[in-house]
Amino acid sequence: MPAPFGALGVVMRDDRLATITLLPRAADPFTRHGRAVAEVCRQMQAYLKDPRFEFDLPLALTGTVHQRKVWRMLRRLTPGNLVTYGDLARRLHTSARAVGGACRANPVPLVVPCHRVVAKSGVGGFMGATSGPEMAIKQWLLDHEGAR
Repeated sequence: MPAPFGALGVVMRDDRLATITLLPRAADPFTRHGRAVAEVCRQMQAYLKDPRFEFDLPLALTGTVHQRKVWRMLRRLTPGNLVTYGDLARRLHTSARAVGGACRANPVPLVVPCHRVVAKSGVGGFMGATSGPEMAIKQWLLDHEGAR
């Protein structure tokens, strides 16, 4: 599916969203999809139009107990409101580095909004990168949400 910053690819598992992949603009659109994929695309388009849109999708997330705790906490963050890796780590009684690792492992960015987690003195990283196209996507998402 096209997005302002490239394209989005989705992987479903038993009609539940398992993965969102951020693709380059030149990516070929997929042609095989069913009702569940259409609903994922509808909701992602709604978010891209209105950053206050709340996703309501069945997810098929696999990860460690720690990763799933971080992802649950991320889903509670409202659009435009940011939290630092350190603040989130304190809430979860873990380390900022462990929170960053869970964010990097997030299989469904946008739906689990890891882009709302920032460094104490800057924007931090996104998808394992601290510069380049990934950071341009994070900055677009933060701007789209009017992040403070």
